Amino acid sequence: MRVWNKIDGITIYNEDFLKIDINSGSIDLIVTSPPYNVGIEYNTHNDALSYQKYLDWTALWLKKALQILKSDGRMCLNIPLDKNKGGQQSVYADITTLAKQLGWKYHSTIIWNEGNISRRTAWGSWMSASAPYVIAPVETIVVLYKDSWKKLRKGKSDITKSEFIEWTNGLWTFSGESKKRVGHPAPFPLELPKRCIKLFSYIGDTILDPFLGSGTTVIAANKLNRKAIGIEIDEEYFNLAIDRVSEHCLTLKGF
Repeated sequence: MRVWNKIDGITIYNEDFLKIDINSGSIDLIVTSPPYNVGIEYNTHNDALSYQKYLDWTALWLKKALQILKSDGRMCLNIPLDKNKGGQQSVYADITTLAKQLGWKYHSTIIWNEGNISRRTAWGSWMSASAPYVIAPVETIVVLYKDSWKKLRKGKSDITKSEFIEWTNGLWTFSGESKKRVGHPAPFPLELPKRCIKLFSYIGDTILDPFLGSGTTVIAANKLNRKAIGIEIDEEYFNLAIDRVSEHCLTLKGF
């Protein structure tokens, strides 16, 4: 296992989240987007498991994530609403139900409208009621928590009035991130962790992303004066995250 901690308040691990040792009850907020199991060509992760194996794997990491959260810890989980590659599946409903079965408590769901609908190619039965496909061009951010939704300690928030009013409306509209620009097959934009971190954590809280990818969650956490932990299983993406974090987090704080 490789560890990178050259910037104060940031620790990044090159390891499998399921194998790494993190103290129970140490994390305030998890912001993450795990693999969607839609056949994306990652370097090492198999993104084309059977649906049941995908749910079995999801159960393993959800269980561990719950264990390492503080009693008032929260998670913002970015997952698809559904998927049609490899067969229609109700991903959001299945994972949310699974999380609750494992002991997570449900708070709300944010619908993320990326606003950059790609050209449709899968229509099912074209202009016929025979077997049409309905595909919603949105993703979800499921907001879950461990024991107490209300924070059990006092802390300082940095969210503005206008941000609070806008972001507590559960329909978020902002663009996705360019795979080519970032150099990762499934990046999310900085705006996503920025909103989750400001809305659901205090300054100085510890933020974790167990599927760090290109490092975006750690960058947002650092700029917002939170402690940040990132875990990335793939060595190439681990190195990419280090490069991006080094570039963005050695500059002035804030956006």
